[in-house]
Amino acid sequence: MRLDKFLKVSRLIKRRTVAKDVSDQGRVWINGKDAKPSSAVKVGDELKIQFGQKIVTVRVEQLSESTRKEDAASMYTLLSEEARKTELWQG
Repeated sequence: MRLDKFLKVSRLIKRRTVAKDVSDQGRVWINGKDAKPSSAVKVGDELKIQFGQKIVTVRVEQLSESTRKEDAASMYTLLSEEARKTELWQG
C-alpha cells in the first residue's frame, strides 16, 4: 500500500493530500529511510512522522483499503511520541 494512502486510511493524517505534502517535505521515514508518498508500506514497517515539534513512531500492524473510524487505530501500534528537541542559540 502507498504511504500516503496508509496515513489517511489509518487516520494518522486526516487527508491524503496532507499526507502527500508531509512526505514530500521529508517529514516521514520508513524503517529509518526517507519516504516518498508512493513508498510501499508493509506490515511490520516502522514509520516515524514529524508533526511540528512532535515526532510519532508507529509500527504497521495491518493494511486495509478502507476502515471505519473505530477500527483505524488497530492498523498500527504507537511505539513512541516525543517532543522534538530544539536548541536555543546562545548569542
